[in-house]
Amino acid sequence: MSEYWHSVILEKDFCNGCTNCLHRCPTQAIRVIDGRATIINERCIDCGECLKHCPFHAKGALTDTLKEMKKFKYVIALPSIAMYGQFSQQYDINKVFNCLYKIGFDHVFDVAYSADIISAHLAEIIEENRDQYLKPLISTYCPAITRLIQMRYPSLIDHFITLESPMEVSARLARKKAKELTDYTDDEIGVFFISQCPAKITSVKNPLGLEKSKIDGAISIESIYSRILKIYDELNDDEVVQIAKGSGRGIGWGKVGGQSYSIGLEDYIAVDGIDEVIKILDELELGKLNNIEFMEAYACITGCSGGPLNVENPFIAKQRIRKISESKDTRKRSMYLDQFDRETLEWDRKIEALPTLKLDTDFKKALEKMAKIEEIFRILPGIDCGACGAPTCRALAEDIVMRKASLADCVVRKNGGKRNET
Repeated sequence: MSEYWHSVILEKDFCNGCTNCLHRCPTQAIRVIDGRATIINERCIDCGECLKHCPFHAKGALTDTLKEMKKFKYVIALPSIAMYGQFSQQYDINKVFNCLYKIGFDHVFDVAYSADIISAHLAEIIEENRDQYLKPLISTYCPAITRLIQMRYPSLIDHFITLESPMEVSARLARKKAKELTDYTDDEIGVFFISQCPAKITSVKNPLGLEKSKIDGAISIESIYSRILKIYDELNDDEVVQIAKGSGRGIGWGKVGGQSYSIGLEDYIAVDGIDEVIKILDELELGKLNNIEFMEAYACITGCSGGPLNVENPFIAKQRIRKISESKDTRKRSMYLDQFDRETLEWDRKIEALPTLKLDTDFKKALEKMAKIEEIFRILPGIDCGACGAPTCRALAEDIVMRKASLADCVVRKNGGKRNET
């Protein structure tokens, strides 16, 4: 298996070992060693929490640049639905999208239209299987949450809705259109997603449920935002082509609750913010909330409108998307079902569990190590201060057993601190 590529990276020269990221990482993927943070790749889900909370900007996201467009003869932009929330009411979204032509793209495809297509099929799936499936069905639209479930909640994998994401469907439709208009082959056509978060960028390189993404690269919204503003002021109205195709329902996918609204559900739960998502997943793993039909969950607060590669305040962006969604038409769902048969939208690869801490391949030795972890944990102070470079005392105990740390790393214990057993 090839090494898993991550968008989230660490700029060690900017890191001062403050431990802010250490305590915010939901999968305990960060350690501070010799005064500098390090990321454990196999645990990282690219949620971007460390990007949001690092005061020294030591965490960043690997993205493609506009230079990558030069590799192709025909280039397509897929602006994230979150783009709808990045511009105030004085900006016409059609004109914003047309700025991408001026940047160098040959075609712009509205991902919200593909969200309409997926919504139509989701509604059918839920209606047809209302009394037969595991409840709730879980959306895989946020790849950070999908990967979190793979790692921490593998028993919930069977709850996944295994349909492609709107950005992948958009890539299919846009490529098809490009080949109809030109003589170019797939290799000569480049498709780039304009992304709101590192998890989406990672899912282009390492697609979940797919052997290979139909997207060639991803560019962050923040990296081209200022260029769009400059071009917008210079763009003449006669240069604008009406291209925004998404309905109000499709545009709603840009905020938390948008998927459920688009499908037309009543018994659903929409959760945003990685900490709150974890609380709900804990409940689901215990067999609770099985009266709910559908769950949409986002690592970012407010959903995709709160992605770390956006530029606007998440709550302002969410409000804008809500207003646009409510003001746009909600076309008949049946008109989207003819675009794709449901079978062609299904994943072509089964998602497997990803155990983040495999103590040993030998079961007996793994049990012995587990017992050793408990033994070490009992003699640690249990205050989870992070001074040792691990996020919790239990994480330090695991690191010690796996020979990645030593008991001497516990500063509190070294200074005579003891566990408070009361």
